[in-house]
Amino acid sequence: MAGTETGGAARPDTGESAEAQVRFPIPEAAQLSLLGSRDENLRVAEELLAADVHVRGTEVTLTGAAADVAFAERVFTELVQLAGGGQQVGPDTVRRTVGMLSSGDASPAEVLSLNIVSRRGKTIRPKTLNQKRYVDAIDKHTIVFGIGPAGTGKTYLAMAKAVQALQAKQVTRIVLTRPAVEAGERLGYLPGTLNEKIDPYLRPLYDALHDMVEPESIPRLMQAGTIEIAPLAYMRGRTLNDAFIILDEAQNTTPEQMKMFLTRLGFGAKIVVTGDITQIDLPGGQRSGLRVVRDILGGVEDLHFAELTSQDVVRHKLVGDIVDAYEKWQAVQDAQERQTGGWKGARR
Repeated sequence: MAGTETGGAARPDTGESAEAQVRFPIPEAAQLSLLGSRDENLRVAEELLAADVHVRGTEVTLTGAAADVAFAERVFTELVQLAGGGQQVGPDTVRRTVGMLSSGDASPAEVLSLNIVSRRGKTIRPKTLNQKRYVDAIDKHTIVFGIGPAGTGKTYLAMAKAVQALQAKQVTRIVLTRPAVEAGERLGYLPGTLNEKIDPYLRPLYDALHDMVEPESIPRLMQAGTIEIAPLAYMRGRTLNDAFIILDEAQNTTPEQMKMFLTRLGFGAKIVVTGDITQIDLPGGQRSGLRVVRDILGGVEDLHFAELTSQDVVRHKLVGDIVDAYEKWQAVQDAQERQTGGWKGARR
C-alpha cells in the first residue's frame, strides 16, 4: 500500500530536505497487530507522517526527506515494540505514538506498556504521557490531586492504583467517596432507604470497580470493610489508617469539606483527589475546595498536583475536541465579563 504525503505536521521542521529511503523489517508475529484490521493502523500512519510509507510482505519502506524518514522510522520502531510485546495496537495507539514522539518527552512503548491491573485478559494502563506522570506521582507521593476534564482517566487510573495497592498488600482497604451535592435538600424526597437514595451518586465508582475486581467478590469485600464506597459526609470524624482513599468529583467540595477530608489521612494511608474545576455544581455561588486547595497547600511536601488536559482524553476523539471548544468559549466569556465589570463567577 502506498502512503500519501501530508506536509509533515506531526514533526517539527528541521530544515533537512535530502531524499532518503529506509527499509524497515516487521517481525512476522507483530505484523497483524501493527498493520491493524484492514490496514487501518497503516492508513492512520500515512495520514500523520510526512514520509511516503509502502508495505510489502513483512517489510516497510519509508521514503522522503531525511528528517521525515528518520521520524517515521522512530514511530514504526515504537509500534513494533508495542506489537511485539503482545499489546493490541489500534489507530489511537498510532496517534498517541506520533504525538508523544513529536513532543520528544518520552518513549511511547515505555508509557503505553506500563501495566497497572489485569483482569480476564483486560489490562489497565496509562495511554498518554501525562497519565503516566499521574500514575508515577501516585507511587511517589502520599497525597495526589488529579485535575482535568472529563475522560482523562483521573478516577479510573486512581481506582486501578488502589486495586493494585490492595492486591500487593500495601494497604488493607480501599475507601471511595464523592460529594452528593446534586441531591442537596431533595435527598429526603427521593424514595427508598438512605443507601438507595445515595446510590446513584456513587454509581460511577461501582462501575469502575467492576472493571478491575471480580464482580462476584465485591459484595464480600464490601461486607468485610475491605472496600468502602460512601458519600463524603460519612468521612467526618474518622481517621483512615492503612487505606487507599479516593475523593472523586472534588470540585463539588467546599474548602471546609476539603480540609475535613484531607485530615482523615492516617498512618500507612494514601489519598488521591480527582476533579474537574470547569464542572462545579455547588449551589449559591460557593467556592470550590478544589479551586483553592493549590493556593493553600502548594508548598507542602509529599503532595503533588497532576494536571491532565484535553490531550489526555481517552474516550472518543470527539470528546477532546468538545473540551477544547468549551474551554475557548469560556475564556471569551470570562474576558468579556471582566471588561464590562459584570463578572458573575459563572465558573466559581
